[in-house]
Amino acid sequence: AGCDKEPSSYMWIYILLGNMLRGIGETPITPLGISYLDDFAKEENVPVYVACLHTIAMLGPMFGFLLGSLCAKLYVDVGFVDSGSITITPQDSRWVGAWWLGFLIGGATNFISAIPFCFLPKSLKKPEKANKDKSSHGLLENMSATRNKLTPAKAKPRKWSVMLKGKLLSNRMYFTFLCCSLLQFSSFIGFLTYKPKYMEQQYGQSTSKSNFLIGMTSLPPVGIGIFLGGFIMKKYKMGIVGATKFSFAMSFLAYSISFLHFFVGCENYVVAGMTVSYE
Repeated sequence: AGCDKEPSSYMWIYILLGNMLRGIGETPITPLGISYLDDFAKEENVPVYVACLHTIAMLGPMFGFLLGSLCAKLYVDVGFVDSGSITITPQDSRWVGAWWLGFLIGGATNFISAIPFCFLPKSLKKPEKANKDKSSHGLLENMSATRNKLTPAKAKPRKWSVMLKGKLLSNRMYFTFLCCSLLQFSSFIGFLTYKPKYMEQQYGQSTSKSNFLIGMTSLPPVGIGIFLGGFIMKKYKMGIVGATKFSFAMSFLAYSISFLHFFVGCENYVVAGMTVSYE
């Protein structure tokens, strides 16, 4: 009974709030960045620019895994205890790495990298051959002008549910793309979450080495694939139908290769009371 102790740390609340603020700050980059590129870049160059944006976004997790690998080699109380007094190694199951150090380094880096965004101009000079009506900015202006002519001065604000149902969820292309993205990212997040732990358990690797291998082998091919996809779309000037066929062919090929994982695996460890009896 003397060993029972209720947890009294509320550190998880700070981690929750920190990740919430990080998500709020990171979310506008992708939609607003793509809209920014679409408005002020040549139409044939947009796929390459968007591919570069997503490729850089994939390099971030890669460096994050490498940073996590480095931090996992350091003891959790690094800087507060004498390293010579630590008798366990990172291979020991009782080892806890300096998980908190990555948040400090990543947070400081994010803050510094956000400073140049304050100096970006509100509007860039459009290309000479760009058609204003084809850009999202031109469409919004035309829609706004039409709305001002047709809408009374004191119009009641429309509810979000009505706007979503009337504009977005009723669009078959958007809804299909939304469902596809949801399934793809769900599987990708599960892959990144559980594969390091699988490598630790099945191959006896440390947390540091598992994160290093994931960062170096899994994420760079994804970034390269995104960049090549954008380059191919620019070269062949694919429209919506062509891009859909290209995406379907590549996804089918990727899932076919991923299906081979069912034929590769390791035997489970023998654990008394779980996989075998105590006798």
